[in-house]
Amino acid sequence: MAMDAQKMEVPKKNIGVLILNWNGEKLLKRFLDNIFYESNEFSDVILVDNASNDDSVDYVTNNFPDIKIIQLDKNYGYAAGYNIAIKKINYEFIVLLNSDVKVTSNWLFKPISFLKNNNNYAACQPKIKDINDNEKFEYSGANGGFIDIFGYPFCRGRIFDNIEIDKKQYDNNIDIFWASGTALFIKRKIFIEIGGFDESFFAHQEEIDLCWRLINNNYKISSIPESVVYHLGGGTLNKSKPRKTFLNFRNNLKMMFKNLPFHLLPILILRNIIDLIAILNYLAKFKFMHAFSIILGYISFYMTIPKLLMDKIFLKKNNFKLDRIYKRSIILDYFILNKKEFGLLDKKKLN
Repeated sequence: MAMDAQKMEVPKKNIGVLILNWNGEKLLKRFLDNIFYESNEFSDVILVDNASNDDSVDYVTNNFPDIKIIQLDKNYGYAAGYNIAIKKINYEFIVLLNSDVKVTSNWLFKPISFLKNNNNYAACQPKIKDINDNEKFEYSGANGGFIDIFGYPFCRGRIFDNIEIDKKQYDNNIDIFWASGTALFIKRKIFIEIGGFDESFFAHQEEIDLCWRLINNNYKISSIPESVVYHLGGGTLNKSKPRKTFLNFRNNLKMMFKNLPFHLLPILILRNIIDLIAILNYLAKFKFMHAFSIILGYISFYMTIPKLLMDKIFLKKNNFKLDRIYKRSIILDYFILNKKEFGLLDKKKLN
């Protein structure tokens, strides 16, 4: 009876679950039935297709006639693909869900109810676990994301490549800095209000930039671990690929320049030194393409500085906040002080 009462709190079909797809027929065959079964009662499931040239759209059309399809004319990537689709729909709440995710029973209700009942919160995420090892968190978002003062992202349950076992040690709702794009719950009106994803990112870390802008605009973001999903990971671009290294470094630098207050921009000088160490580390491991990808990321970033600077000066870029940023170096904590789990970090530095 309690669950029925809880369900009644969520307006029927006031939720749009959007799944971005590009040549993901195999993933859709594996995961879509579960997503549709666990979501359809209280939401519309919408496939956003980035001009796939496989049989993805035909598969969905033939097997899931109740799933809505937004077909795009080319591959716009994650950021622009979702931006275009979100403008075409009209739901109070939207969920951006990767196509390689298995959801659980009632996964929608706690996050949606939380957002509905808390006006100052714009977004949240569920607990994200590894589909191949159900005891562990998953790399892409674990139990909520943060960044350190130099812009390096980490999660409650995952720091760099150290992924913790879920012992329910993080099963409390807390304010976080960023919610993972793997399963991002957000109020559509606010998403539109702050300009959506930065389309110049194409893919990777656009959700962190989005969440930083939410914080700059006085909104909050939360982790809702009562909702659980399982993520395969690497379905679109494996983290071992040099292309992902390029996007992560370029986009992270752009995000820092955009969102840091002017007086903290010199942090990027120290960041350059730290990333030089990353380049040398890749070279020492004979991962030459990854080292080269970091260099390319920097070149691409430097080429965008004039535009970023103009935007920062003229486009209402005066409300910069450092809320929920870890006021230490996560690299120092992890590699020097051996603090490889979120629970070992100095929580006072997260406020």
